[in-house]
Amino acid sequence: MTSTFRGLATIRYHAEDLAAAKAWYSELLGVEPYFDTPDYIRLGDHSQELGVSRTPSAPAGVVAYWHVDDVGAVWERLLSLGARAHEAPRDHGHGFVAGAAVDPFGNLIGVMYNPHFAEMAAAPRGGAPGVTPAPAGG
Repeated sequence: MTSTFRGLATIRYHAEDLAAAKAWYSELLGVEPYFDTPDYIRLGDHSQELGVSRTPSAPAGVVAYWHVDDVGAVWERLLSLGARAHEAPRDHGHGFVAGAAVDPFGNLIGVMYNPHFAEMAAAPRGGAPGVTPAPAGG
């Protein structure tokens, strides 16, 4: 049996002012939306996609953490673009460093350096060094 959960497809944030959110996220991520309607935009690619919907929201619930190579630099960039601290970055041990900010539209944005993610991303196709891939259908 295969898992029905294959990975995150999209992180969706909310903003009543979608035009302002489009400009803010385009500046933050350095890309323009590839999907752009009056009520919803999508930025990024299949591995790190962000959707923004024109709906009101408030920070609550789950924090989605984006892997970044330099938490401190990204944290400072978030704050310089008008986000405010929710949980300042801190070392969680074993190389994990993470923090969460609230964007100008009220959404939580987590940023994290995750050594496991970095190792997996750098590994040759088929998995991390020393890790045997699970059999198909597993």
